Amino acid sequence: MGDHLQVERDPDGVAWVTIDRPEARNALSRPLNLDLTRLAGALGADPDVRAVVLTGSGDKAFCAGADLKERKGVSAADTGAYVDAISGAINAWARLPRPTLALMNGSAFGGGMELALACDFRIAVEGAQMALTEVRLGIMPGAGGTQRLPRLIGVARAKELILLGRRIDAARALEIGLVMQVAAREGLRDAAAAVLAELAGCAPRSVEMSKQAIERGIEVGIDEGLRIERACYEVTLFTEDRNEGLRAFAEKRSPRYTGR
Repeated sequence: MGDHLQVERDPDGVAWVTIDRPEARNALSRPLNLDLTRLAGALGADPDVRAVVLTGSGDKAFCAGADLKERKGVSAADTGAYVDAISGAINAWARLPRPTLALMNGSAFGGGMELALACDFRIAVEGAQMALTEVRLGIMPGAGGTQRLPRLIGVARAKELILLGRRIDAARALEIGLVMQVAAREGLRDAAAAVLAELAGCAPRSVEMSKQAIERGIEVGIDEGLRIERACYEVTLFTEDRNEGLRAFAEKRSPRYTGR
């Protein structure tokens, strides 16, 4: 889709999406933001998509954030719309109903880090640098960083990274729970495949409803959260996969889930 997004579909229902702007460290340009938004919508509406992997081309950057060369030409009057396009693309990825994995093949700064935060899982290549450095540029994170990072790693550590504009490497990101795994470059895709294999053993509708319960429930009090959980749970009760899961358990075999 577009000139700077490559999409591969595998037989297991996984969409592998690559940001293909290595000459610009996969930075978020206006056309790329639009393509990311459109693609997220298309993938979310496709019932055959069971998971999405997002990565960058080359070995330098997952995504360097906003395209600063392009940004220099944006007037003060147009700045709001420019930021809205970036946050719109990132929020579109956060709203994907199926599980998403950011396969961080290199550094992630600013909007690129916020894009990774919008995914459910993050795996980083060894040595990758990541940061929300906006305060060092006279601005602040504006595409979800101040909201998603504290929810992921806690308020105190998020303040360290955001208020100080501090860079960390993949090893430190693993220590604080920002990424789930660090892998050597030659093993990066295999690391993603292992996570996808685990997902393949789970009922797609159950995963989708669990994700929805977590994301909707974390925004409200516990009583309302429990009501959300129950509503999502009841959706899974009337699926073919629930019956398949029970049969497989009784027959002591692996379930064959279809997403229905």
